[in-house]
Amino acid sequence: MILEKIILGTRGSELALTQTTMVTAELKAAHPQLGVERQIIQTSGDKRQDLRFSEFSDVAMVDKGIFIKELEIALADSQIDAAVHSLKDVPSDLAAGFIIAAVLPRAAIEDVLVSAHPYTLETLPQGARVGTSSVRRAAQLKFLRPDVQIVEIRGNVPTRVKKVMGENALDAVLLAAAGLQRLGLMKDEQIQIEGARLCALTLDPVTFLPAAGQGAIAIECRAGDEATIRAIRALNDAETEYRITAEREFLKILGAGCQTPVGAHTWIKDGQLHMAVRVFNEADLALPPVEREAQRPVQEAAQLAADLAGML
Repeated sequence: MILEKIILGTRGSELALTQTTMVTAELKAAHPQLGVERQIIQTSGDKRQDLRFSEFSDVAMVDKGIFIKELEIALADSQIDAAVHSLKDVPSDLAAGFIIAAVLPRAAIEDVLVSAHPYTLETLPQGARVGTSSVRRAAQLKFLRPDVQIVEIRGNVPTRVKKVMGENALDAVLLAAAGLQRLGLMKDEQIQIEGARLCALTLDPVTFLPAAGQGAIAIECRAGDEATIRAIRALNDAETEYRITAEREFLKILGAGCQTPVGAHTWIKDGQLHMAVRVFNEADLALPPVEREAQRPVQEAAQLAADLAGML
């Protein structure tokens, strides 16, 4: 069977649309004869940006994919053939009937400290107000700087960047480098937005561990749709797949969700997949985190995750 067309589902944010444009270009390069269409689908997380994650009526649903649920419904109903996600938004325990068919080559994995002044984590003012929507970022920042006040923020990337501007500005916000770079906002440790120049400090992933899957774009398909899976699979980057397999399997073994304070850093050297993790106590973030590191051949990514989980 020759596939003639693929309909890609995506959220409507500027970053989501940019990432879907990237996937479209890769698909057209791999399959010049293939028609590619785009369908924008609003998710629960997009509809209620007035709510903090902790304020959703079913807090557990945050870990079950408030940014992908409606896309999976559209997939199951065959309204779309594939869904484009930021991988860190995808639960590690994927719902039955779906698979991650491919991951694109990974972008920057680091977090970025954005502020109006050239702050570092060490030089942030005493009691600084720092915005983030991530419990992982909040936990790590409080671990390194217990005096800092965490302010939960929602919204798309530009909206969150602008929290350090204007009246009642925050001292800093923490964001993923990949999103800032893909939107063309960040260059040479600076951000330009609405005529303003802001400072953007890229944090060392050894010191400030990223989220599992951070910087990776994933394409999700129906498990039985072999023609679409085959077409999408041509886009897969093996090195990224090894790394994200270890990171996501580690979360799955721990029973951790998207809002669990876990950092994971992987890298490949001489055919070995290395992984460092930092796990905070979800019930008491004031407790010191547990940190472990291990390595295995790249083909044993899932076993590497099991090794690390067993060390905790």
